[in-house]
Amino acid sequence: MREMSTFQSGQRVHLVDKKGRQYALTLKAGDRFQHSGETVPHDDLIGQPDGTMVRLSGGKTMMALSPTLAEYTLKMPRGAQVLYPKDIAMILMWADVYPGASVFEAGVGSAALTLGLLRAVGDRGQVVSYERREDFARTAMKNIERFLGPVANFHLVQRDAHDGIGWEVEGTPHVFDRVILDLPEPWNVVPHVPAVLRTGGIYLSFVPTVPQVVRTVEALQRTRAFGLIETFETLVRHWNIDGRSVRPDLRMIAHSGFLTVARRMEKGEAPATVPGDESESEVPVFDGG
Repeated sequence: MREMSTFQSGQRVHLVDKKGRQYALTLKAGDRFQHSGETVPHDDLIGQPDGTMVRLSGGKTMMALSPTLAEYTLKMPRGAQVLYPKDIAMILMWADVYPGASVFEAGVGSAALTLGLLRAVGDRGQVVSYERREDFARTAMKNIERFLGPVANFHLVQRDAHDGIGWEVEGTPHVFDRVILDLPEPWNVVPHVPAVLRTGGIYLSFVPTVPQVVRTVEALQRTRAFGLIETFETLVRHWNIDGRSVRPDLRMIAHSGFLTVARRMEKGEAPATVPGDESESEVPVFDGG
């Protein structure tokens, strides 16, 4: 998304009330934003700086902000359930998605993860995404274009990854640096991954239940092409800090899904342990000396 010093027509903006609740709108000259019987013309926002305070017709004031990626994904139109920002952040780190990387993604949904991937790979990288549902693909493209504008290094293919993975560049089959799956049955796609993921590349999948994790890990092991297989979940708990009142939030984003990560190795040579696993090595003991 281009950084703008002032709001422009066509830009996505969030209005934030005194309780921190956010309301999304896309600016359009001549339109009006309505909330609880009060209104404010979009023209009052267009041309104003990011972070400006606006007064609605009934006197209520709200702050107008350009949404962060996390804020945008939580408020954007959805064709499918989106990944939470906490999971997207972990995916980008544990899949080590870097500027210039070539990433294959399957299961685009509403494009929450896709937006994070595009930001991470930058202009020098590329993201190739499979989405089998046409309605999801349409919603995803609208969400991407509204936040990032036209993106030349993104390729959305309406196809089921269960049928195979393939992408050609000038007639030559492309090999990816990273493969990331957000699908109900990633184990059906795993057998296709070794042929398109470079040696040393990273596989990552997201699933919500333990049975799905087990089948995914078993599929990775059967290929004999993956090592350092690791599964974990991420929990986030916010805290309220108000003077002497310091307590955890009454609600938290607990379990949302499991991430399974693996490294592409030469077949038959993959180590079974993961970083930090000391089960096969001697653990140093501090004797106080």
